[in-house]
Amino acid sequence: MSYTEGFVAAVPRANRDAYKQHAEQALPFFKKLGATRRVERWGDGVPAGKVTDFKRSVKATPDEDIIFSWVEYPDKATRDRANETMQKESSEESIRSMPFDAKRMIWGGFQPVNDSGASTRPGYVDGCLIPVPADRKADYLEMADKHAAILKEYGATRIVDAWGDDVPDGKITDYKGAVQAKDGETVIFSWVEWPSKKARDEGWEKAMKDPRMEA
Repeated sequence: MSYTEGFVAAVPRANRDAYKQHAEQALPFFKKLGATRRVERWGDGVPAGKVTDFKRSVKATPDEDIIFSWVEYPDKATRDRANETMQKESSEESIRSMPFDAKRMIWGGFQPVNDSGASTRPGYVDGCLIPVPADRKADYLEMADKHAAILKEYGATRIVDAWGDDVPDGKITDYKGAVQAKDGETVIFSWVEWPSKKARDEGWEKAMKDPRMEA
């Protein structure tokens, strides 16, 4: 079964080109380690929340934007071997040379539990993190399946919900803190792929008027 490594980071707006170059240079390395797909998305419509939001999750400063990123592997074993190799080959110098503060990046391993649609190059992505009681997994899957079906009707090309599997505690930031997860809750790393921002905006407008969404 496939496996997802999810990332959220804050990157200085002035370093956008440097980050793009960094991501492009890293792609062959990830492929060599067995990754089947890597997606990097620069925050475009990242709203401020009343309780939690992406910016607070990584302690972003006013001059930083959010990166929502993931790497797909064929299975967890491949991902684990890839991480082991990266840890051996990384150094303090390589971490310092990154165009963002890696210490504030949140990352973790997630097991896809709902993967609906085609894996193509997305034009636009909606990303979210969700705290879910571990004992409500079946209920969440039922809801996610219905949600995905509706969004695909309105133009989404792929919807993925991935259940927190290897979500470590961090010294500065982590996924649990990002969503203020309580005892007994796990974190969902989820995204919706659209062919374009226009298709996304139109799709959500139609979906939110659909009574099945409210139900």
